[in-house]
Amino acid sequence: MDVKIGFNNDVYIEKQTENIQKRIGEFGGKLYLEFGGKLFDDYHASRVLPGFKPDTKVQMLKAMADKAEIVIVINSSDIEKNKIRGDLGITYDADVLRLIDAFRGIGLFVGSVVISQFAEQPSAKAFKEKLESLGIKVYLHYPIEGYPYNVQKIVGPDGFGKNEYIETSRPLVVITAPGPGSGKMATCLSQLYHEGVRGVTAGYAKFETFPIWNIPLKHPVNLAYEAATADLIDVNMIDPYHLEAYGKTTVNYNRDVEVFPVLSAIFEKIYGKCPYKSPTDMGVNMAGFAITDDAVCAEASRNEIIRRYYHAKCDVRIGRGTEDAVSKIELIMKQAGISVSDRKAVGVALEKEQLTGKPAVAIELHDGTVVTGKTSDLLGPSAAALLNAAKAVAGSAKNLHLIDRSVIAPIQKLKIGVLGNHNPRLHSDEVLIALSISALLNEEARKAVDALTSLRGCEAHSTVILPQVDAEIYRKLGINLTCEPKYQTKKLFHG
Repeated sequence: MDVKIGFNNDVYIEKQTENIQKRIGEFGGKLYLEFGGKLFDDYHASRVLPGFKPDTKVQMLKAMADKAEIVIVINSSDIEKNKIRGDLGITYDADVLRLIDAFRGIGLFVGSVVISQFAEQPSAKAFKEKLESLGIKVYLHYPIEGYPYNVQKIVGPDGFGKNEYIETSRPLVVITAPGPGSGKMATCLSQLYHEGVRGVTAGYAKFETFPIWNIPLKHPVNLAYEAATADLIDVNMIDPYHLEAYGKTTVNYNRDVEVFPVLSAIFEKIYGKCPYKSPTDMGVNMAGFAITDDAVCAEASRNEIIRRYYHAKCDVRIGRGTEDAVSKIELIMKQAGISVSDRKAVGVALEKEQLTGKPAVAIELHDGTVVTGKTSDLLGPSAAALLNAAKAVAGSAKNLHLIDRSVIAPIQKLKIGVLGNHNPRLHSDEVLIALSISALLNEEARKAVDALTSLRGCEAHSTVILPQVDAEIYRKLGINLTCEPKYQTKKLFHG
């Protein structure tokens, strides 16, 4: 069964490109374009808007590569806390390096990195030194007391004036970041101030995807965005400035609404007036016009909210999340009228664990079928579930052994006898290698290997927090994994 599509990516690209070019034409000289959400790989958007391609935004930029340069912003606190990108499993500072490589790899120019909210944090200082040793320009932006309300101080030498001026060389400057809360808008506003001091005409626009301004405030797509930013204390809200100016109800989020007076003050100081009447005005967001099946996007978003809930619970258990974020997502779930029982794989996995007395994994396929994997002497539950899911998609018999014991035994011997591991069971990466070897002589195994690509977008649930190696394989296969917030053992260290 094919994955249901609810979003027309081509329509989105056409409308977004048209409007962004129009916006660039409204300002002379230089435009600072803030990119909200992930620029290179927006997996959140692709999950809640089925049909949205993760690299859509960067494909638009490639068409303007000769005019654009990219500035990446990272918050010092995120460096200090080793904040993790949930979709990739890497820290924000590591993602900065990954993004630079990725942008350069497709011909886009990365001008510099901004470390925001810098207050002499040791990890941030070390990261600055690392970047500079790699030949990357780094600029420091500092906390501003009273931000964003003390406009007089912010728009002056003791506010934005303290920040280091980012030297740019191209007319279109794209400001992006590893994730939300990094300081993208403040970086843009700071640059507008510095450009004005230098007599340079510059403008600002916001390329945003969420919340979608022209669908309801409590639409599941917009609620899923709130769940994704639960740790930032962000909330979606009606844009009061747009309502007052036009008499139309639109959706924005609190940080944009709160900072709007700052933006107005900056433009008034530089140009004598603000070109925007509302936060909605300053954004370029055509995503709502590309939704082709509202029901599909709503269902995908409800699934995302539940996934975010489990991720938040696991983050608390691991020690990198807060109960406040969990409580916020629980409230969002109530608003959306959903519960964890709506995630089909959850109940099946828990039932399998109860029957076997050991950890289990369940994978819901695109046709609604749910397959499971149990813990055995040979395989871990995540590895077993992958094999069973591949067999189901390939149409193989349930009781068919795709990998002979003679293939598994040497791998186990290597793990225990040579590498010194204590767990002989094959992890997901190891079982896929064994499956690939078996495929050389086994037609059913070959069919199972070919079927792995069909698992992208499937839903999976584990009754324990999986080892990183297993979780990473599920991510690479595009399987949406959630876990119960508990470990298999009561040990203090979980590698």
